[in-house]
Amino acid sequence: MTSGALDIVGIGNAIVDIIAEADDRFLEIHGMAKGAMTLIDEARAEAIYAAISGSVEISGGSAANTIAGIASLGGKAGFIGKVKDDALGAAFRRDIEAAGIVFPTVPDAEGPATARCMILVTGDAQRTMNTYLGACVNLMPADIDEELIRRAEVTYLEGYLFDPPHAKLAFRKAAKLAHASGRKVALSLSDAFCVNRHRAEFLDLVEHDVDILFGNESEIAALFECELEQAVSRARHLTDFVAVTLGADGSVIATPDEVVTVPAAPVAKVIDTTGAGDLYASGVLRGITTGRSPAECGRLGSLCAAEIISHVGARPEVSLAGLVG
Repeated sequence: MTSGALDIVGIGNAIVDIIAEADDRFLEIHGMAKGAMTLIDEARAEAIYAAISGSVEISGGSAANTIAGIASLGGKAGFIGKVKDDALGAAFRRDIEAAGIVFPTVPDAEGPATARCMILVTGDAQRTMNTYLGACVNLMPADIDEELIRRAEVTYLEGYLFDPPHAKLAFRKAAKLAHASGRKVALSLSDAFCVNRHRAEFLDLVEHDVDILFGNESEIAALFECELEQAVSRARHLTDFVAVTLGADGSVIATPDEVVTVPAAPVAKVIDTTGAGDLYASGVLRGITTGRSPAECGRLGSLCAAEIISHVGARPEVSLAGLVG
């Protein structure tokens, strides 16, 4: 592993997105609810994978997307996430290392296959997703690379990974290591349903282990069980920095000293909103690690989100460093 300081290390689900065109008949044959996201088992994942053709495989996962954005912005980044030693696991590793991201996690030799999200795009631009979580939920505390955490200015935790008990222990371990080294810890709430399942534990994590908090309006409202303004007020008194996305209305950035509203960056045509929040976090984190003001951090986040929603896929198609200036 290379030595030296890192800006961000992300910890999250290592997933390969498999994107293919399909018609309504294909969805009917395979019993898929159009436009829905369904969790599936390995046998169904293999059956769907075998049935689709002309697919594009792109490494994904929320925190991994954010880390790819950091790299595109010119930051130095690392990622911790579990794959299996299989073809999709190799594809995930190839993509993330090609971006210059340090990825030390040892793949599993046995057990569930590498996670994948099969995205069927119909002619009306609807996306029907079938997600097999596989190996990624088996991230253990032992997978937390202590050297990598100590080297990173910020450790970024993906809320989607919070379900398994061993993942929660991994989060706590990473946060403890980061703070012991004088580093910061960031958390993405990821999903309101996830927050509702683990509200008390998320609140405890935010109060004791999180310095930088990301969420959208529904997620932060779910966490604090109140309206946006009050939720932001509570969050800014528990953490150093809060970023709440509001879709087309932009975002709110809050610190203990100020609250600023940031407009969304203009987009000629919205093609695919997948990954907008992930890349917004990339811009904000890049701003934080380069000493920008809260308003400027939000502006960078908006620019990165605008690039992602202008095309299919949750990874940048152009250099974000050149885009944001």
